[in-house]
Amino acid sequence: LGCASVAVGSPIVPLGSAVTASCTIQSELCHVLERARVQISWMLDNEPVVGSQHQGLGGTEVSNLTLPHFNQTQAKLWCCVEWNGTKQRVGMAEIRAGYPPAKPFNLSCVLNLTDYGLTCQWEQGASSHLPTSTALKCARSREQAVTGCSPAGGRNRCTVPRQLLQLYRHMEIWVAATNALGTAESEHLYIDPMDVAKLDPPALQTIHSIPFQTDCVALAWEVSQSNAHMELQCELRYRAPEDPAWSLVTGIVSQAGTTQCCGFLFGTQYHFQMRCRRSSAQGYWSEWSLGRNYTTHEKAPTGKLDVWWSTQLAGADGWLEVQLRWKAPQRREANGRVLGYHVTLSPRKRGRDPPTVCNTTHTHCNFSMPVGTRRVYLSAYNTAGESAATEVTLLETKGQPLARLWAVPGGEYSLQVHWAAPPAPVTAYILEWQQVSSEPSHCSACWQMEQDGAATTALIQDGIEPFQQYNLSLYPLYKDTVGVPIHTTAYSKQKAPSYAPKLHLRSISKSSAELYWDPVPVEVQNGFITSYTIFWANITTEVSSASVNPSLSSFVIRELKPSTLYKVHIMASTAGGSTNGTSLTLVTTVLDDTEVQFLFLTLGLIFVLLMLLLICFHKNGRVKQQFWPSVPDPANSSLGKWLPAELQEEPLQVPGVREPGPPTISTVTVLERAAGKQPPAWGKEPTTETTGTFPALPQPYMRQEGPGTLGRGRAAVQPCPGPGGSGDTVQYARVVGDGYRGQQHTPPRLYLRSSSTQPLLLDASPSPKPYENLGFHQFHGTAPHGCNEDDGCPEDLPATFPLLQGLRIGGAEELHDCRTF
Repeated sequence: LGCASVAVGSPIVPLGSAVTASCTIQSELCHVLERARVQISWMLDNEPVVGSQHQGLGGTEVSNLTLPHFNQTQAKLWCCVEWNGTKQRVGMAEIRAGYPPAKPFNLSCVLNLTDYGLTCQWEQGASSHLPTSTALKCARSREQAVTGCSPAGGRNRCTVPRQLLQLYRHMEIWVAATNALGTAESEHLYIDPMDVAKLDPPALQTIHSIPFQTDCVALAWEVSQSNAHMELQCELRYRAPEDPAWSLVTGIVSQAGTTQCCGFLFGTQYHFQMRCRRSSAQGYWSEWSLGRNYTTHEKAPTGKLDVWWSTQLAGADGWLEVQLRWKAPQRREANGRVLGYHVTLSPRKRGRDPPTVCNTTHTHCNFSMPVGTRRVYLSAYNTAGESAATEVTLLETKGQPLARLWAVPGGEYSLQVHWAAPPAPVTAYILEWQQVSSEPSHCSACWQMEQDGAATTALIQDGIEPFQQYNLSLYPLYKDTVGVPIHTTAYSKQKAPSYAPKLHLRSISKSSAELYWDPVPVEVQNGFITSYTIFWANITTEVSSASVNPSLSSFVIRELKPSTLYKVHIMASTAGGSTNGTSLTLVTTVLDDTEVQFLFLTLGLIFVLLMLLLICFHKNGRVKQQFWPSVPDPANSSLGKWLPAELQEEPLQVPGVREPGPPTISTVTVLERAAGKQPPAWGKEPTTETTGTFPALPQPYMRQEGPGTLGRGRAAVQPCPGPGGSGDTVQYARVVGDGYRGQQHTPPRLYLRSSSTQPLLLDASPSPKPYENLGFHQFHGTAPHGCNEDDGCPEDLPATFPLLQGLRIGGAEELHDCRTF
């Protein structure tokens, strides 16, 4: 509505200084505020700030505001009034803060002779946070300063036109930077514009060698037309592709237009460039001219070649296999590009060339020669000729070796080799190195000769790569022999292995596990393996570890818990770091192998016993027959039915009371048969014809009666010829015994009875075995007389004395002898 005005002490202030402002409200110009009391408030951007309010002249309301520290580079200050409960913005003032401009520096100017404009450039100081204008000021002698130029777009360079310059006279030049808080000027330059002129570069015309077969070249050039009226001094630079830096030739005068330079290598390509400036030694050099390439002429190689060899007998035919190796000549000795090499067995003579055993473009050669030959001759050649032959004496390798050899990194791509000086004088050393790999390989160029026999160190720079292992060998060359080599290994740089070996389980028990792994291939070791570390843990315990010597490839973890899951992994370490392998999961057993074997053996025995028991129960009859033979029941035998009436009438006398004691044979009954009658065959039923009036003869048997019966068996009495011949009567006996199982047996009582005699008691010695034939033991009777089967019976023995043959208790086999009584 135009009823408010805001005034500030200064719209641009130094950063951090105080800011004052006032806001005046004219109520008559604000119709909505005529009847209300005016309330003025302030806002800095969107933040409220507090001021003081009072009534001014003419019915105005005035509010004053002071900001003690204004720390913003730019902000808007708003004056507001209260209307209908809201703040209405009625006035605004913009405030900026910053610093005075910084001083420009590094002012420099260059005069361009093409348009003669003076181009100056500088560096601006720190930002002032305020709009700043920059101008390049210049002043001629005894004239006022003028603005030479002003940079556009915030750039720090501009060009002063030719009409404002004064050539060949000094002028004053500087840079001025101005903003609302002040002005800053750079250092003033007092220069002649021509002293800072930058000339156009010259142009090289021709290059050639002069005279022939020297190391000098001649060059010709032309200067730019804009520089033709000036006295100039020029510089020439050149380099070969193998050179690390430029070679510089100074002090060349431009008016001559030509110059000569010497010291160039033969047969080498060089790159040439040239530049010039005013000869007053002031101003700037021109840019380098466009380059030109030139190759110097060649000449025959010079110098001797470094040679190394190895020999071995080819067989029994008197020839020697030779491997000859040499180093290509250096650039200074090659005198151009070497085309090849000749190896001969004799030196070159005038008018004739010796026979060549090798003509090769390589730096090694294999050939055969007679065993007696000890010298060969090597020469190099190029387009300009052939070098003088290098005589090579093939010495034998049998000299004294060095005491010690070691190597340290000389850099990422080099090795520094050291050795102990030998006691004998040495003419030179041969140092060999080979990269170690899983696949066999041989580098014919990986060697060098140290010509200084007093040296104890050498630097290897050819073919060395980081993280690769190298075998080093050092041969001392004595006057008449080659020393035995000494060896070592080295890395130029080490790091952690590319990967760790993979663990495998070889065996496991309830408390231990044997692990093994394949060694890390040497190509990926990346350093010397210092140790292997085995880590293992279960889910309840902390991680355990053990360090293993790098020469080993197996390890046994002990003190494990039975039937427990473990996680195991291996770490391979070098001096450059460590690498972890993949994890292996294993579970310990409940029992050891010996315990498992014992358990299976026990189970097997139990199974066998169970099977035997099952078989026994299944084959009960056979088992009983084996241990307790089946004895026929006497009651069902034919003999029981055949007994005479006189035996049937007489009861057997059996002890009625069972008392501990020897078993008793109660009764032996002997039956007589008529003379002339033959007994039936053993085990067969007698017929009526053979027995006469007797019934059929049953199979003899023995029966033990009573509750303590030891078992069942049978006793047999077979005919035994007596004094009366075959017609004598033969009587049969029955033996009855009783006793308890397990009792110690005493000799049984044996009774013999016939029709004409009283019972006769015989004592039989016990058999040492349960079922041994009692017939083999002597029986002692109570009768006063006895007889054997050879002598017959005495005459005073009753004719009816029984004859006993084949008495046996408990067995089924027949007796094979006969005892008579």
